[in-house]
Amino acid sequence: MVSSEGIGRLAVVVGGGLAFAIIGVALFVLFPETLTELLGVILALAVALVGVRLAGNAAGSLFPDYDVAEVAVEGPISRDGGGGPLPTTPGATPADDIVEQIDRANDDDNVQALLLKLNTPGGEVVPSDDIRLAAQRFDGPTVAYATDVCASGGYWIASGCDELWAREGSIVGSIGVIGSRINASDLAEKVGLSYERFAAGEYKDAGTALKEMDDDEREYLQGLIDDYYDTFVERVSDGRDLEPEFVRDTEARIYLGEEAYDMELVDHLGTRREIEDELADRLDTDEVTVEEFEPERPLMARVGTGAQRVAYAFGAGLAGLGDGRGFRLRS
Repeated sequence: MVSSEGIGRLAVVVGGGLAFAIIGVALFVLFPETLTELLGVILALAVALVGVRLAGNAAGSLFPDYDVAEVAVEGPISRDGGGGPLPTTPGATPADDIVEQIDRANDDDNVQALLLKLNTPGGEVVPSDDIRLAAQRFDGPTVAYATDVCASGGYWIASGCDELWAREGSIVGSIGVIGSRINASDLAEKVGLSYERFAAGEYKDAGTALKEMDDDEREYLQGLIDDYYDTFVERVSDGRDLEPEFVRDTEARIYLGEEAYDMELVDHLGTRREIEDELADRLDTDEVTVEEFEPERPLMARVGTGAQRVAYAFGAGLAGLGDGRGFRLRS
């Protein structure tokens, strides 16, 4: 049985196509006397095809046929997907874009449920928490599902969803926080560089790569890591209904999906099709239609992203060596 929405979409597409075909014939066949009939027909058909495309887009807006939004979190998680003067790894996840997509899905009256696709090794702490909060704000069922990897910041995000699904071979876990720095003091000495400090505040330059770290600085930075870890454990414990000591006992290990399921780190094992069947039962419908929500970026921004990926191919190693930010923190 064809729904009223389907009939409406078909009417818009057919009507739009006919309208543009008539316009094309009028412009390129009837009026110009200098054009050959063949050229006129070709141009008229071209205009008609463009019209069908535009009408199809309009029909999709007027009569949407989806009821589930899918938002993908893929690659390392950061605030803007890279940033800085040099490009980072292509495919990184800009957290602000993900939050915008989830919020847009939440504002869409046609969206009844959210699928959060997770294939990420983790990333920065606060951007990961921003995505988790956006998932918690969503008004409806929220299902996270791990494809290949749902580790660290990815699991932090999953703790904000109603359920977490995975495949038997998915990598899940790594509930921990890591901070790192490069100690380049010996190298600097060999090449004749020295670090001269101008700072106000004892710990202002803690973790700077060009100087040795003393015990007080090491304790201070480890304290930051411990605080973030306590927050991570709390988020997972509350969101996944797990005992804090159990979460700590994982010692940031990773697990295959089947073991993670046995440990109740994952709610269900299954394929994407099985998840959709479960959502159909939840929404009391025969089947669901999933719409992929993607960032709303202008053309120049997309061109810029492509240029950054080309630059990465030539300068990835240089980007790693040229990072002078010292101490770095990620989940």
